[in-house]
Amino acid sequence: MEKDEEGTFRDHIATVNEKGKRIWIFPKKPKGTFYNYRKILSYFLLVLLFGLPHIKFHGEPFFLFNILERKFILFGKIFWPEDFYLFAIATILGIIGIILFTIIYGRLFCGWVCPQTIFMEMLFRRIEYLIDGDWTHQKKLDAQPWNSEKIIKRVSKHAIFWFISFLIANTFLAYIIGADKLWEIQTDPFGKHIGGLIGISIFTTVFYFVFARLREQVCTTICPYGRLQGVLLDPNSMVVAYDHKRGEERAKFKKGENRSDLGKGDCIDCKLCVHVCPTGIDIRNGTQLECINCTACIDECNTVMEGVGQLKGLIRFVSENSIKTGKRFEWTRRVKSYTGLLILVMGIFTMLLITRKDFQTNIFRQRGSTYQKTDDGLISNIFELNMANKTRNNFKIQLKLDDPKGQIEMVVKKLYLKKEAHLKERFLVKFPFNEVRNGKKIISIIILGNGKEIQRMKVKFLGPIF
Repeated sequence: MEKDEEGTFRDHIATVNEKGKRIWIFPKKPKGTFYNYRKILSYFLLVLLFGLPHIKFHGEPFFLFNILERKFILFGKIFWPEDFYLFAIATILGIIGIILFTIIYGRLFCGWVCPQTIFMEMLFRRIEYLIDGDWTHQKKLDAQPWNSEKIIKRVSKHAIFWFISFLIANTFLAYIIGADKLWEIQTDPFGKHIGGLIGISIFTTVFYFVFARLREQVCTTICPYGRLQGVLLDPNSMVVAYDHKRGEERAKFKKGENRSDLGKGDCIDCKLCVHVCPTGIDIRNGTQLECINCTACIDECNTVMEGVGQLKGLIRFVSENSIKTGKRFEWTRRVKSYTGLLILVMGIFTMLLITRKDFQTNIFRQRGSTYQKTDDGLISNIFELNMANKTRNNFKIQLKLDDPKGQIEMVVKKLYLKKEAHLKERFLVKFPFNEVRNGKKIISIIILGNGKEIQRMKVKFLGPIF
């Protein structure tokens, strides 16, 4: 690395100068093999993001995160607040997965899958290239006075940015309230949803501000995952790295020279890896906080190496230890431990999903009540039934005892549990006086749905002590 960079690049991020003022990044338009792979993956994920709210399964959205009604649908399966423990375990699984993935592959998620990067690089940035031109044209446009050309380009670009932000905001809203409800709101009279329009306009403006102004600052200063990178990476992590052993000493390219005999490395110091970086870093300085592993520098460097007759891979996916020792990636004890833990949590989560019940039922004795003696010599207890139906079917509910000596009397003669609904009703259980010993009796209540047993609950029946 150059001497003037050696003591400064670690002191501040590349997009801020010595006075704390932001340096606006004009990255060169990327191209190459990795970039083509990223485009395919990104557009596939964008189609999924914008399309999933409109896919239905049994008349319901395939994905729904309705925090207002506390209703969640994942892959067509409905989850309610009673299933919150599954989300807690899924969160733990996600954290372990992120830790393991980062330990092995560094910040690859940020460059290839993160919505911020996909929106910025594959939508907003490409529109910018289309309207303003490549990086040199963008710099020239930024520096020139406000004439008709600059006004037309700025207004058209930011109008498109705001419109795309509006689509993104509506898409996220569709995940919350459902595409049908969103369409209903959009087609209703304008004055009927003024509050909602104000809300969606605020979110649209936030998204616009993120992609039009904040940009790489989200990755370098705001995103918490970027901060985690510093404690999760180690010398064995796979990252986008510059092979300093092969590249140094840097020197300009001269046709026909033997660089090794002259003590020159393969790096021709063209700085195209810096110009193409969306966060403005020089990857030759080593692993840095701002690097999102987008691989743009790899494509650019490979193109240059191919052009000057050198081997590709001067910048590549590799660990620091691999560069130093020449050895391939190794499964360390830490990686094996995290992998084992991840498999264990995945197994537990899968088991909980498989054994998840379609009904959540609780039967409690009515608060403040004890047993009562009836005129016909029976002992009765009042119970309260609470049921949650997690399915898409309606059920006629019936209760019965597995002990023929007891009987159940419903306060409401017919119970109906509607789909995705809750039921709360009281009922009486009666037993002969001599069937209750030592003041209590454990009884089993069978719950029938449309004539079939769906659950069996054990409860405590109270009586006199004799």
